[in-house]
Amino acid sequence: MPPVHRSASPRNRLLLAAFLAAVVAIVPRPAAAQFGGGGGFGNQAVGGISVDAKGIVGNLDPKAAEELAVERRRALADGNWTGKAGDSRKVSLKAVAAAVASATAKSATVPAEAMYLGGLQRIDHVFVDPDAGDIVLTGPADALVVDQAGNVVGASTGRPPLMLEDLVVALRAIDAAKNGGMTCSIDPTPEGIANLQTLLARQATMANPQATFTAMEQALGPQKVTVSGVPTDSRFARVLVAADYRMKRIGMGHEPSGLQKLPSYLAMVPAGGRAMATPRFWLEAEYDPIARDPDELAWKIGGRRMKCLTESDAFGNDGVKRGGGAADATARRWCEAMTANYDALAAKHPVFADLANCVDLAVVAALIRGRQLDAKAGCDLAPLLDASAVPLPKYDVPETVPTVATGVKKGSAWVLSASGGVTFQPWQFAAATAESQDAAAGRHEAIAARPAGMAGCSWD
Repeated sequence: MPPVHRSASPRNRLLLAAFLAAVVAIVPRPAAAQFGGGGGFGNQAVGGISVDAKGIVGNLDPKAAEELAVERRRALADGNWTGKAGDSRKVSLKAVAAAVASATAKSATVPAEAMYLGGLQRIDHVFVDPDAGDIVLTGPADALVVDQAGNVVGASTGRPPLMLEDLVVALRAIDAAKNGGMTCSIDPTPEGIANLQTLLARQATMANPQATFTAMEQALGPQKVTVSGVPTDSRFARVLVAADYRMKRIGMGHEPSGLQKLPSYLAMVPAGGRAMATPRFWLEAEYDPIARDPDELAWKIGGRRMKCLTESDAFGNDGVKRGGGAADATARRWCEAMTANYDALAAKHPVFADLANCVDLAVVAALIRGRQLDAKAGCDLAPLLDASAVPLPKYDVPETVPTVATGVKKGSAWVLSASGGVTFQPWQFAAATAESQDAAAGRHEAIAARPAGMAGCSWD
């Protein structure tokens, strides 16, 4: 007789579940360093934006921003390190990697000094120190505080510090970025553009402005977020998206820049003047050629970092032709104003400084990888490179941005919503170097100033 199979009783099923749970509980989990809950304390909040479970991007709720500020102030105080201002802070990547390795072994939080890279606000030099087996980053630094919006920023500058989390992403992603660079774009879909064209073709009057705006928003639909060159669930990607999102909102007058010299694009369009229905703005990196000494032990990074560009797209039945439209002088003037006032804008909206920081870190990652500076120094960066041993926090992936109609009819076109993005190729800047005896200036002094038996990651 074949065996009879009986279903387990409810009690047996409960016992089995309890047994399995106990087995799972005693299986050791791999140790991992903690990066303060993502974004340097505060979970998912980066650049003043939120991303919901459906991937929809929006502004962080004011109440959530207040709670975030309280949480990050408490966490920063618990970290027992807030840094101090200095013209030339030196940060040891050897010490940073050791701090991460130690935190991993203990499943502990990475020390705040390492997490915020010594409070660095910018990278001016990269020094290779073979005698100490180290790579040293230098630049201006500031004491850290948390502003009203919950951003960790410099007490006197209002600029955010460079983040270890972003450096780790840059180091791990830099090889993949050789083809295409690191980019973000927020753009209407071809279907949305076709729907908008159909609507505008039959929109002769604006008897009911709100109804017209609603119809425009529905016609264009959600705009698609595309990120490439870095993991889409990383803080680095969130910074790219947040900077692009904030630029578009300022350009279209949805929020003020806070600068008299940078009104919205809409405000700059003269009455009866020409405007694009969906102007395209994007941010690009710009560096001077990187100076290096003959021995490639000292590298000097300079330039204004970021610039705003524009072009006019042509819309047709077969989609969008980038740069195929007529030039827009007003859009060009607005981009020139944003470029000229970028540093002042970054003091008002820290995400723009955060973006410049990410670009700096990507350029440094390309230098380290392309010139094999870690091998030249004898600096072991394995704790920063091993994704399986040191996993980073994962962020909700931004997928769409709702379209918001704005303003009134300008000239012969309705102005609806800007498209564009952020794009830069770190390898381009790492390759554009020039030998200079001046590049080595300060290297010996910086290395010699390292305290004997240094306990932290940075020194002045």
